[in-house]
Amino acid sequence: MASVKEAQKILKALGMPPPQCNKMSGMTLLALCELGKTSPWSEAVRKPCTITKGIMDYIREHFGIDYAANTRETFRRQVLHQFIQGRIADYNPFNPDLPTNSPNTHYAITESALDVMRLHGTGRWKTAVEKFRQEHGVLTERYERDRDIIKVPIRISDGTEYRLSPGKHNEVQKAVIEEFAPRFAPGAFLLYLGDTAKKDLFIDKSGLARSGIAITDHGKLPDVILYDDNHGWLFLIEVVTSHGPMTPKRIAELEKMLVASNDSPVYVSAFPDFAEFRQHIREIAWETEVWIASAPDHMIHYDGNRFLGPKEQP
Repeated sequence: MASVKEAQKILKALGMPPPQCNKMSGMTLLALCELGKTSPWSEAVRKPCTITKGIMDYIREHFGIDYAANTRETFRRQVLHQFIQGRIADYNPFNPDLPTNSPNTHYAITESALDVMRLHGTGRWKTAVEKFRQEHGVLTERYERDRDIIKVPIRISDGTEYRLSPGKHNEVQKAVIEEFAPRFAPGAFLLYLGDTAKKDLFIDKSGLARSGIAITDHGKLPDVILYDDNHGWLFLIEVVTSHGPMTPKRIAELEKMLVASNDSPVYVSAFPDFAEFRQHIREIAWETEVWIASAPDHMIHYDGNRFLGPKEQP
């Protein structure tokens, strides 16, 4: 008999990403096939299904789960969009000319997916799954390729190119390497570069060791570490998009990490723009630096006497 757990396993077998193999996705698949708790998979059918009346009402009737009306967008964006991309469902197959905002907008199980559903539990199931994957591909693998294609390229001083995973945080990290470093740390060596997907994308262990930094927990390192051997300065840079800037607490943590270092630390909070900076103004520790990617030629100095003095004349 059809069950939500079996539906989830089917979605996984057909190559759907993990977020689309959850309980909501499993129940959506059963609704599209018009299968209840006691229905055999062989009775799966292809019919038009709207989100509210077709899917959500069906789940309420057969599984006793009453989703709120505003969950409609969750079904559309986090389940059905991916079902369409993975060739599990069709969009408006019974009336392709419907306008975008039509109340009759509907979805239906694809004919090829329907063939697979009806064979679940039989000796022909595995062959049917393999045929589906060969004909339509695997959405999980396609997503992985797409993520690799849109990674943010970054080139360090020796010419080596690395590719950061996409996202606002890594865009700012790229700017730190390519815009901040040449302006405010010219000739500095990159010792560490994190990534939101892979914490230690680049790490110069010997360089960190020479600076007296023992790596015991990568999670305690700042996002970027640069070393200026001309001045003996160690730039410790936190990129602020979702996580916090250089706060007094954060500096106390980094000072423990630098207890064996003879280099002079320069604490920097890097922001994408002034809007993000304004949200953290009160958190930033005194005697630190602020750099904003949208105004790369300038720095904001938080107190201390290092930059105290009259403006230099041209």
